Amino acid sequence: MNTARAFWLILTLLLTNPVWAYQSRIVAIPSAAMHKSFDATVVLPDAYGHGTDADRYPVVYLLHGSGGDYTDWSANTQIGRLADRYHVILVMPDGGHESWYIDSPADPRSRYETYVGTEVVAYIDAHFRTIATRQARAITGLSMGGFGALRIALDRPDAFGAAGSISGAVDPRACEDEPGINRVFGDPARHAAFWNSKAIVENARIFERAHIALTIDCGVDDSLVASNRTLHERLVELGVPHDYAERPGGHTWEYWANSIQYQVLFFATSFQHDAAESPAAHA
Repeated sequence: MNTARAFWLILTLLLTNPVWAYQSRIVAIPSAAMHKSFDATVVLPDAYGHGTDADRYPVVYLLHGSGGDYTDWSANTQIGRLADRYHVILVMPDGGHESWYIDSPADPRSRYETYVGTEVVAYIDAHFRTIATRQARAITGLSMGGFGALRIALDRPDAFGAAGSISGAVDPRACEDEPGINRVFGDPARHAAFWNSKAIVENARIFERAHIALTIDCGVDDSLVASNRTLHERLVELGVPHDYAERPGGHTWEYWANSIQYQVLFFATSFQHDAAESPAAHA
């Protein structure tokens, strides 16, 4: 093969197969609320390693589902590529197998909403070059993590400017048979008020005043699609701006790996919009 032909072949391969140079790290993030540390996966875009202290990045928090852990997203998807593509930091904390990302009234040892929504965010801002504002933070997750992401965003509107849910269990009252859910929510009969208060479908009105960039999707073959449609319909009735989609697929990693690409694009667009609208952008 002559030199010119080899050059063009290499160039073609580079253009059709981009080099992804993101960095993936495992960090231990302490929880004062639960008196222990939990591992988390942090993915940094390639540019992060070449930047200065002045170069800072928005952050997308990705929550795993029931029975999962902090390795799920990176093990089952090509999530790291999105860090490079959209120049964002991705954080995948450990939310316990069946925590539902709430501060449990039934189990005082389970305080995962405080951990993920407050302690993890504070740790990431302290140890990485983030843009530490609500306009540069997003949170999403799948299934139990979809519920958790919306719950945390609703309860902490000053922390997150964007939120999403993928195949989210937005009405935990329809998940009473889920193993372990009663341990954190309490008995559904005796603690019905708490279950009702935490259901995202019952909190749609809060999104009216939260001003959160919102994206929700679910597979048409997913058993959770009905509750997601209900949430969507209530948001429409209230006039709450949001992105909603139903796509072919069920409660599977094939669906989630596809969906997360749309959601991170949504968040990246939200970050750019908020940056353009900030006073500094017009100074």
